[in-house]
Amino acid sequence: MNAPLPDVPEVRVVGLPQLTTGFDLVERLDLGMHLKVHGPLEPIPGERLAALADEVLLRGRGGAGFPFARKLRAVARAAIGRGVRPVVVVNGSEDEPACRKDTVLLNRAPHLVLDGALLAAEALGARTLVIGVTRDSTEASMAAALAERGLGNRRNAALRARVQRNPHRMVTGEASALVRSAEGGPALPPGRRVRASDAGVGGAPTLLSNAETFAQLAVAARIGPARYGNTGLRDEPGTVLLTLSGSVSRPMVIEVPTGVPLRYVLQLAGAPPLPQGVLTGGYHGSWLGASAAQQAIVSRAALEALGGALGAGAILPLGPETCPLAEALRVANWLAAESSGQCGPCRLGLPAAAGGLADLLTGGGPTALEALREVVSAVRGRGACKHPDGTANFVESTLAAFADDVAAHALSGGCGRRTRGVLPLPDSGAPDPGAGGDAERLAVDWTLCEGHGLCADVVPELIRLGPDGFPAVADASVPLQLRGRAQRAVRRCPALALRLERTDPEVRQALPKSLGRKALDSGRS
Repeated sequence: MNAPLPDVPEVRVVGLPQLTTGFDLVERLDLGMHLKVHGPLEPIPGERLAALADEVLLRGRGGAGFPFARKLRAVARAAIGRGVRPVVVVNGSEDEPACRKDTVLLNRAPHLVLDGALLAAEALGARTLVIGVTRDSTEASMAAALAERGLGNRRNAALRARVQRNPHRMVTGEASALVRSAEGGPALPPGRRVRASDAGVGGAPTLLSNAETFAQLAVAARIGPARYGNTGLRDEPGTVLLTLSGSVSRPMVIEVPTGVPLRYVLQLAGAPPLPQGVLTGGYHGSWLGASAAQQAIVSRAALEALGGALGAGAILPLGPETCPLAEALRVANWLAAESSGQCGPCRLGLPAAAGGLADLLTGGGPTALEALREVVSAVRGRGACKHPDGTANFVESTLAAFADDVAAHALSGGCGRRTRGVLPLPDSGAPDPGAGGDAERLAVDWTLCEGHGLCADVVPELIRLGPDGFPAVADASVPLQLRGRAQRAVRRCPALALRLERTDPEVRQALPKSLGRKALDSGRS
């Protein structure tokens, strides 16, 4: 089983570096070294900055890929129309277990990210800059970077800049969750979709983009659109940062020009020559089959044409030695537990989708497959944030990319492969920085459980009833916002069979017994 990725894995570059310039010299570019490596950067007026972003075809690098110039102009229009100062927010909340590119930038090149954010703030006339982070390392690095520039959250400062620390959870990086936390609320989506460019932090128009996007803007401002366009594809110029993990011998963050063959990038990370599939875009992304992965190039449009996604820049090949459906089940259970619990599709639909995938793995047959497809269809497009859609896309893509394995499990009782746990997930045996204490999971004493089902009613995000009427418990630590209801479920169990226990490596490797070891061993038990 793979260990969780470190905050700052190995960093490599193909061709000439842009974002990673200077990484061969020092571990972290402080302000002095940053200026020696990159040189000074002059302010750029608003429309000229938008025109620059247009010329280099800069899109958001956090997953959605929204054109940056359009977002910049929308914030400017809203601010001028309302006569208020806008806010700039850097989203450094990289909480997906397979993503580290933004974390690398914030830790090793914090001033490149700040350059882009300050360019945008100056162009918009913003007086507030918020940097959202979720890790100790990124909080320390960005706080030091602000201090090196003499920036702070002083009341009378020309620009009030601060680092906003949030819990380490998947939904924390959602734009509306980051806006809500910057206002002093919980780092959870508010349950309604409002564009930050119209009303963000404090109700003001807010320019919110991820760390790599601002760093790319700073690079383009320094070298100009002509030189920027000399790297990569004509319709997607420049470089991209990718995080490589999964079935690789060398997990890494790598900077590559667009247009580089994906198979070459996988080879650099030590992936199998013929992976059975490659997950592109992370856990809200899409799988590429083996043949598609061989012909793919690193490009948003090219990956989408093959059914993949650039997304948040995570690339995860899967070797032939592990069951892809059981690997997907581990991720689906984690995604279900990461729900903010504020809408039905997330609170009920995601555990149901994970449970449906488990049913398929444990011999549910074609009926289980059809039920799973219905759950995924019901979840899509109905959530209060993008987490249900992303999770539904992951499950649906898994079924499409591994059709032979789906048939083997549905019709033949399994694919015959064990589960190696190569897709990275958080180490739930360690304290969760955002969970307020030691990580815990729900466990069932099967010598006592009588299948009353009350626990599934109390906390359906973590417990559902299996085909036999007994509880199936999500193999993930209990999130902070569900801790109270998990404790209530324990208290209400008539047979005293349910308990909360601290997680450990042995527990993390096991799925709930009610799902059967077949879910992990894929038919070998």
